[in-house]
Amino acid sequence: MNVQEAEIYIVDQFRRKLPDTLYYHGLHHTLDVTNAALHLARLEGITDPEALDLLRTAALYHDSGFMVTYHGHEEAGCDIVHQSLTRFGYNADQIEVICGMIMATRIPQSPKTHLEKIICDADLDYLGRADFEQIAETLYRELKVRDMVSDIESWNALQKTFISGHAYWTESARRLRDIPKQERLKTFL
Repeated sequence: MNVQEAEIYIVDQFRRKLPDTLYYHGLHHTLDVTNAALHLARLEGITDPEALDLLRTAALYHDSGFMVTYHGHEEAGCDIVHQSLTRFGYNADQIEVICGMIMATRIPQSPKTHLEKIICDADLDYLGRADFEQIAETLYRELKVRDMVSDIESWNALQKTFISGHAYWTESARRLRDIPKQERLKTFL
């Protein structure tokens, strides 16, 4: 596996093909999720180099499907993974593990493996972070331009429902993010 070449490729693709109205799901989100996933993996005791490479690759490609479609982007991302990663030395089993992680991030999340749980937590890491408001604002703008929310009141109701039903999957994410997330939820009550 040549993770560095796979990263160079997908970052270049994002820069050229992601719609300008992906205020939340842009390259910045992908890099943030990648950093959060690797940080959580260390906290969770993941040391196997191949597992870390697979997690890194899945995080880098988890929203690549947005280059093709907004709805069903996880499936489209898996198509991109299948089409591109063999040229970087990934085998069929590794590609399936990566697609499993990508599909686990679909809302509602459905992780089965430890790595899938880590990427799911990394994808929604911002819910319990100090930069929540700024990041949530970008998601609001992204959904509003697509007529998926009508106004700030409906957006706040959606956030309240989502955060109320959300639970982190790993002990490390719960330890890091649960208390700030619960404090944030109180602001919607």
